[in-house]
Amino acid sequence: MGKTAFVFPGQGSQSVGMGSDLIAAFPEARRMFESADRRLGFSLSELILNGPEERLRLTENTQPALLTVSAVLYTLLAEKGIKADFCAGHSLGEYSALFAAGVFSFEDAVFAVRKRGMLMEAAVPAGQGAMAAVLGLAPDSLKNVCEKVTAEGESVQLANLNSPGQIVISGTVKGVSAASELAEAAGARRVVPLAVSGPFHSSLMKPAAEELKEVLDELPVRSAQIPIIANSTADAEETAAEIRSHLIEQLYSPVRWVESIEKLGKLGVDTYVEVGPGKVLSGLIKKIQRGATILQVNNLETLNAVAEKLKAGAD
Repeated sequence: MGKTAFVFPGQGSQSVGMGSDLIAAFPEARRMFESADRRLGFSLSELILNGPEERLRLTENTQPALLTVSAVLYTLLAEKGIKADFCAGHSLGEYSALFAAGVFSFEDAVFAVRKRGMLMEAAVPAGQGAMAAVLGLAPDSLKNVCEKVTAEGESVQLANLNSPGQIVISGTVKGVSAASELAEAAGARRVVPLAVSGPFHSSLMKPAAEELKEVLDELPVRSAQIPIIANSTADAEETAAEIRSHLIEQLYSPVRWVESIEKLGKLGVDTYVEVGPGKVLSGLIKKIQRGATILQVNNLETLNAVAEKLKAGAD
């Protein structure tokens, strides 16, 4: 039997009420929600369970909220004896993966991503940065477009290499707009502006990365008990030192998701379990590693069904 990877979603997978069925069914889930509230000094659980959605959508709230629900789902899977050979997460999801691998305690992971969200929001004044998804243009062609626009004075870069045919660009509003036009002229099928509050995973995030380093320097970071595929390198990492430096780089570097999944495939992974709200990553993985088994654990029902399925496969 092949190997299993747990993958954890990033921003955009959140919804009001996520995790409510878990709290009702498991005292451990309630305990983790309460522990997040204590560490952050406000009722994150109230916001997750009851909204309002516009407050949950703020980066500084979305990040700890998604991490909390993903971490609860992972903990409940682990309690059922389900283990992964590798972990990976998309952007914010990398912190959920690091919690799963024993690198951060749950409370420290929640604290780190709350700070990360605040720093990302503060790095570029609202309205000055943008992101857009470019569909159907090769990475090299799009990279050339971004370099041309940047050379002319407006910063724009590849931000998320999500799947064959879907790449997100990030930069100044003018830079993203100019690159979007050039990308369409170069043969992109479609360019879709994203509803985000900043130019994430671009060089404009470097000031936030410097401040994030100070936050992470204060937190205990342990070596990983399960190898993690890092966003910024698409390589397996285990030591605390590599993890620290890659988390700083991650803020202003592209998320190399296609390469990360290809790497997992080469390492023998044929089963992916998306642990956390939504199923965005499952859709991307389908396009990268055709024929892989892809499962989602995003609520009580899927938690039980997937645990049964994986146990049956292991027997």
